[in-house]
Amino acid sequence: KSCEGTYVYQFQEAGFFSDAKYIHKVPATAQDGLKSPLMGILEKPRFINFAKFILDWEDDKPETHQGINPKGHTMKQVYDKFGLQESTIDFIGHAVALQINDEYMNKACGPTIQKCKLYLNSVMTYGGSPFIYPIYGLGGLPEGFSRLAAIHRGTYMLHKPVDGFEFDAAGKVCGVRSHDENGQAEVAKCKMVICDPSYAGDTKTQVCGRIVRSICILGEPIPHTKNKDGGPAMSCQIILPQKQLKRKNDIYVMMVSHAHCIAAKDKYVAIVSTIVETDNPEKELEPAYKLLGKILDKFVEVSEIRYPVDDGSKDSVYVTATYDPTSHFEDTCAEVLKLWKMITGEDLD
Repeated sequence: KSCEGTYVYQFQEAGFFSDAKYIHKVPATAQDGLKSPLMGILEKPRFINFAKFILDWEDDKPETHQGINPKGHTMKQVYDKFGLQESTIDFIGHAVALQINDEYMNKACGPTIQKCKLYLNSVMTYGGSPFIYPIYGLGGLPEGFSRLAAIHRGTYMLHKPVDGFEFDAAGKVCGVRSHDENGQAEVAKCKMVICDPSYAGDTKTQVCGRIVRSICILGEPIPHTKNKDGGPAMSCQIILPQKQLKRKNDIYVMMVSHAHCIAAKDKYVAIVSTIVETDNPEKELEPAYKLLGKILDKFVEVSEIRYPVDDGSKDSVYVTATYDPTSHFEDTCAEVLKLWKMITGEDLD
């Protein structure tokens, strides 16, 4: 089910006839652009021209590129071509293209153009927000995997400890060690292992930082978030770009509720996350906490960011990276596609 709204953080001071504003709906169409308070009167036509350029873009039709080389021009050059202001570039890069920092600005523009196009096409498909969230929560994903495993005669084992891996004489993984409730050793035979860093150990992964996540229980929707009909949003995503907060990394908020069957009626769950930059991780989340309204309770966890040290081809142990702090799983989906090609040698259709 799609989320009801996507917002970006950009502080605007109070005026004579308006209060200070912190979050704004991300414009995704020409009509949204005309109404958006994120841009001034002169900036809106420039944004509309940029959005039309993205929607018209087709990789195999150079006539739609308006002189832009997707491999030779940087994204900064594309923004300069349309004369976009820094604040507009900020929400396009982080809330539309879903870039996690500003390094993309000086890289080839092709991938970012495709990300923008995907966002705009998804909005047209799903309505108020391009993001979808599973009914009954993320637990539905492993549940779906277990059903597929059963259909293909696989075995799905719950609450089974993993003590390590067995390797053959050639150094290839051949089994997963475990034990039963009496401590008796068991080995499940296999030809390969695909796992996250928690199963792989220190020899297969390296620490590259930390993530702070806070699960907040709310008694009402996040203030100033609306669905497409103008009512309070029962689910939404908010991205707080790094530059707005003078940080190196964005902060992400994902709020869901009983509308997605993950909480009791009139209760809302907001997950706030970012990459840790200081010695006081939770304090880094305060700009996001201020947007949530009254927080009934919260649960905070700081965890390591781990990446695999090799591609797994040598020992057939394929390790994923840690879940990053983003709330949209863009990088996770890309990693799944990358793993598939690495293991099978073919692109996933």
